[in-house]
Amino acid sequence: MRKLMNTLYVTSPNAYLSLDGENVVVLIEDKERIRVPLHNIEGVVTFGYTGASPAFMGQCAKRNIALTFLSQNGRFLARVVGETKGNVVLRREQYRIADSEDKSLEIAKNCIIGKIHNTRSVINRALRDHAARIEEDKFQSVSSQLKNSLRLVQGATTLEELRGYEGEAASRYFFIMDDLILQQKEEFYFHTRNKRPPLDNVNAMLSFTYTLLAHDVAAALETVGLDSYVGFLHRDRPGRVSLALDVMEELRSIFADRFVISLINKRIINGHGFDKQESGAIVMKDETKKEVLKNWQERKQEKIKHPFLEESIEWGLVPYVQAMLLARFIRGDLDGYPPFLWK
Repeated sequence: MRKLMNTLYVTSPNAYLSLDGENVVVLIEDKERIRVPLHNIEGVVTFGYTGASPAFMGQCAKRNIALTFLSQNGRFLARVVGETKGNVVLRREQYRIADSEDKSLEIAKNCIIGKIHNTRSVINRALRDHAARIEEDKFQSVSSQLKNSLRLVQGATTLEELRGYEGEAASRYFFIMDDLILQQKEEFYFHTRNKRPPLDNVNAMLSFTYTLLAHDVAAALETVGLDSYVGFLHRDRPGRVSLALDVMEELRSIFADRFVISLINKRIINGHGFDKQESGAIVMKDETKKEVLKNWQERKQEKIKHPFLEESIEWGLVPYVQAMLLARFIRGDLDGYPPFLWK
């Protein structure tokens, strides 16, 4: 099993990344602020960076360290991609599947089955744990509707039909998401999903966390030899890691959404950590980002039992395991792609 290493997050907008021997050095105003051995990291994510040396980018490509550049607000800018070392036969088969709607539909269905199953698990767990603080009938109704959505997804005959069922299921889940927020209700509320730009504190945190999750999933896919830009549900678009978006659908509610709601309900993040711009967009302050990133790394270290492998692994390894299982299916070693079904 692959060892779970850390991702280095650089949030200072005036930071410069350089290479010194076997170490990445973060410079701010020409002064060294941090030095990290390259063998201790599997990814680097920078927000509003000043620059990175060619030598450092070259080492990232050589060592297969995912290097992602984001704007200060978390919008994707670029990824450094090194030599493709994945099995060419695997990628050729991935492209053949992507070119076939029927074959793409088979994988996409399982991704959405995983998403809806896990979303329903979040709702059912809330019913068990917080029955006295939520509208029980409302939650049970949405849970029943999502159960029906699973049946509809299994019978979908086109990708467009599948997207329709997925959208309906997402709307039902978002209908009760605000009820999952049990603390700080005046500062943290969820009325609808908005992202370009986020218009409230919760959506700002969701967008930020989804970006982190997409980075982790894309890095995992590249590690096992798959092309993270060629998806099955999400079709090709320049600069979009479509396959990563496919796979992360299974993990949005159980990993990203629960993480955000936990930060709010435990009062780890408060309403003072956000700024409202003239456009109405809500952005997270630097200190808030750092707190979210610290807790994100800690959450990735927590152990779970993987439902398919039936082994105890860290949450942070789930994207890698799912990427590995997808690659095994594409190679023909599995009869179907097993989505991550949270229990």
